[in-house]
Amino acid sequence: MDLEEAFQVVGEFGPYQKRAVAVLVLTQVYMACQSMLIVLVGSTPEYRIDQQDGVPSSQQELIQRVTFTEDIDSIVTEWFLIKHQAYKVSLAGSLFFAGLLIGNVVFGPLSDRIGRRPVYLTGLFFEVIFGYLTAVAPSYEVFAVSRLLVGLMNGGIGLVCFVLTQEYVGKSYWAMTGTLTSMSFAIGIALFGALGYFIRPWRNLATVANSSGVLFFLMSVSLPESPRWLYSQGQTERAEEVLRYMALRNGRAANNLMLQRVGSAKGGSRNNRAGVLQLVIHPVLRLRTMVLMYVWYACSLVYYGLTLGASETSGSRYLNVAMYGLVELPAYPLCMYFINKDWAGRRKSMASFLCLAGSACLCTMFIPENSGTVLSVTSFALVGKLMVSAAFNIAYVYTSELYPTVVRNAGLGVCSMSCRVGGILAPFVPSMRAVHTSMPFTVFCLSGLSAGCLGLLLPETLNGPSAETLEELSSHSRVLESKVTQHCTDRDTHTHADTL
Repeated sequence: MDLEEAFQVVGEFGPYQKRAVAVLVLTQVYMACQSMLIVLVGSTPEYRIDQQDGVPSSQQELIQRVTFTEDIDSIVTEWFLIKHQAYKVSLAGSLFFAGLLIGNVVFGPLSDRIGRRPVYLTGLFFEVIFGYLTAVAPSYEVFAVSRLLVGLMNGGIGLVCFVLTQEYVGKSYWAMTGTLTSMSFAIGIALFGALGYFIRPWRNLATVANSSGVLFFLMSVSLPESPRWLYSQGQTERAEEVLRYMALRNGRAANNLMLQRVGSAKGGSRNNRAGVLQLVIHPVLRLRTMVLMYVWYACSLVYYGLTLGASETSGSRYLNVAMYGLVELPAYPLCMYFINKDWAGRRKSMASFLCLAGSACLCTMFIPENSGTVLSVTSFALVGKLMVSAAFNIAYVYTSELYPTVVRNAGLGVCSMSCRVGGILAPFVPSMRAVHTSMPFTVFCLSGLSAGCLGLLLPETLNGPSAETLEELSSHSRVLESKVTQHCTDRDTHTHADTL
């Protein structure tokens, strides 16, 4: 039997898979706290500078004359990151996303080569270690380096965690587990806002937010390797062992479970053809990857640009952070509804949500600053966050279905690398208000609309077969791929005719 038939025997989403997925999904709460940490620990309070003796000419003189009028404990107040030092707050945020980028590039392909489980556990362990380094950093320089290292590990385990939630279950549950992962991340943002309200000293906040990672690491140690990855690598017997273990824990009999013996072919395919290079060489994968990279970049730029700007909007910064997390929650039921409908599917849903996010950001440019609470810049920004959250969630699920198992993490890693470029730029976009107040939303608007239109070029994956190897990769095409597919078909036809 093939893998999907095996999951029917084992149970596509039995009690054991529910527990395993729950651990991975809850880990997203910890990862969200690390992603949003700079929003609160980097808060800039109100301050005044005594200028009776002229403008301060040095950092030491500035420190002596500055008085913080707001009772906030952050890296800004500890290391006086104001005026010409203020850029260091955004830099620390960007270093985290730079770490995510490197982690995606390194750990994504590595998990395709050595396995999902060892990469996930190693990355989570070191993220906790570096997270505590953030909390005890004696200087800004150590703090900045620790954020880079935390981002490196966060990026490494983020995609692996997401892929595992899907590869533990039957394909019909991929959309649900992917949505639960994104939903848990949003809840993590909201919980972090609440945590920041009750724990004000930034070092204490960093310590408490990081400590949940210890619990999730201990809960993750017993997780098995992905049976889909084992099967794609030709390790058929080990894949059967994992599946039988799942069946036993699900209360099902699977003693006669036997997978198709195609291990040698799959192993040879991995050694000779699979990997990041195939994303460039393979004509279908190359075009899909180019489109997906831009879609992920736009999603990240708009998502994190709006989220990281939460503390700069009027009102309580803690409430704003929580709202920007909670506003995502309605997006996920919408995703679950639309992406499983034949008339919408993955492709149209993702494109539509991206265009709606861009349109919401466009509307903010026509709203006066002193407008009411209903039709305000913050309201439209929250709508934009809702829409881009839905698009981002679909992008994760959709991308994992567009790549076969042997290069799935490599494909997700490359797309997420592009995504992190958007994350690196996001902390600096709000500073474009210095040019014009509408500039940040103009950037978000153009990014959302262009990515939505480009996403329509991808093929639909709803109710389609899941490819395990490159040979099984479906080449059903959309606009960009039609010429490639037709060219390959014509070439094969001529070769066959010449042979005859």
